[in-house]
Amino acid sequence: MKRITLGLVAAVASLSLFAGCGGNSGPTDSGSAGGNAATTVKIGLNYELSGDVATYGQDSVKGIQMAVDEANAAGGIKVGGKDMKVELVTYDTKSEPAEATTSATKLMTQDKVVAIIGPATSGSFKATIPVANKNKVPVISGSATADDVTVDASGKVQEYAFRTCFSDSFQGTAMANYASKTLNAKTALIIKDSSSDYAKGLASNFTKTFAANGGSIVDEQAYAAKDTDFNAILTRARGEQFDVIYLPGYYQEAGLIIKQARELGITVPILGADGFDSPTLLQLAGPAALNKVYFTNHYSSLDKDPKVVKFISDFKAKTNADPNAFNAMGYDSANVVMDAITRASALTGEAVQQALAQTKDFPAVTGTLSVDDQHNAIKDIVVIELKDGVQASSEKVSS
Repeated sequence: MKRITLGLVAAVASLSLFAGCGGNSGPTDSGSAGGNAATTVKIGLNYELSGDVATYGQDSVKGIQMAVDEANAAGGIKVGGKDMKVELVTYDTKSEPAEATTSATKLMTQDKVVAIIGPATSGSFKATIPVANKNKVPVISGSATADDVTVDASGKVQEYAFRTCFSDSFQGTAMANYASKTLNAKTALIIKDSSSDYAKGLASNFTKTFAANGGSIVDEQAYAAKDTDFNAILTRARGEQFDVIYLPGYYQEAGLIIKQARELGITVPILGADGFDSPTLLQLAGPAALNKVYFTNHYSSLDKDPKVVKFISDFKAKTNADPNAFNAMGYDSANVVMDAITRASALTGEAVQQALAQTKDFPAVTGTLSVDDQHNAIKDIVVIELKDGVQASSEKVSS
């Protein structure tokens, strides 16, 4: 994806910029003569701060933290006509859906937050939605892209689930169009994580659109999460004729697959999605392998939009590092939630849910954002090209 005094619970020690806090429930009492009045707004963070996809959660939280710091430094956010500071209560899901459910329950029933941001991955985020619907507290993710995140199996909208990112349908469709129309690809090989709904959704939508464009899928190879040796499937693939490889998956395996593919002499363009966006991809693949690599994403540091330029400058000043898409999505998610809280009719999960559903033309770093009737974000997507592991170009594709 992601500080003033924050309510951080069970945050991992490696994120030393977070400050611990006590376990107060509900808004803080002011003790004024007029009676008890809330002086802080509690927002829950439920992220993968350790485990297999920890960089997604850690980076999302850094962006969230920056947004909250900015709001608090400006005096807080307006709630009911008065300024209130934002307090974050954070739990580590350990990259496990069951842990995400437990944390969401604690945040809603014990910590009394009015909204929760996270988790970053679709599986863990979906695990929290029944808890959100039951307790009437909205959950929002900046990177849970699976098509069924905000709707159930029957197509009914999940009332308390939102996202500030686009869906896998749009990612797969956009990359298929890019392969056909920009790279002039006629044939494609798919290598996907068979254990991941994320990868399967992307592959399905890429296949449909690529075929509709007149292209053909010559073969589909599968691997499982945490595999490290891909030479067998790549050796089989080397016997096929294809113009591009579509590799929907996460950076841990993608980095190794790209490296091993290049070592076997496979030089065709390799295409992916936002799961590629991690510094670890470069560490695993090496710069020489990361040429003719393209992936869909929410944001690019090459964007010259003034909002993006300012965000990059401010983030670098705060962290001494360049922001990635998860930093930007965390930042946007926090600002969208805080904006909804200022527009809500009351400081309750139900009121914040109604305000989130009415979000329109919000000036986010990752693009002007509106929430549609299925609680998805309407905004542009970016296709990024890597050269020697570094972003060399980006192209916006309208939604």
